[in-house]
Amino acid sequence: MTAYSQTAPARAEVDALTGATILEFGTDWCGYCRGAQPLITKSLARIPQARHLKIEDGSGRPLGRSFKVKLWPTLIFLRDGVEVARVVRPPDVESVDAGVAALTAAV
Repeated sequence: MTAYSQTAPARAEVDALTGATILEFGTDWCGYCRGAQPLITKSLARIPQARHLKIEDGSGRPLGRSFKVKLWPTLIFLRDGVEVARVVRPPDVESVDAGVAALTAAV
């Protein structure tokens, strides 16, 4: 499992990203985050060209706050810096697949 990065890009950098990007907010110690990893990995394997940024979130973390993240894991699907879908605490691979579908439809 890839660890969540403790450093995050600035919101302006995220907004300027081109192409498909998935932001995944969570923490390495979060049980929901660890439990969702197989679902997320399986679904995101369908779009290897997408940028996947795993970002540690928590109180005082500006990027997560700018996206109004409340629960972990939260996946935000962006096309050219614009949110096209969001999945919070995915219960199954189909819910992550719905985010992937929204991302690929936004082309």
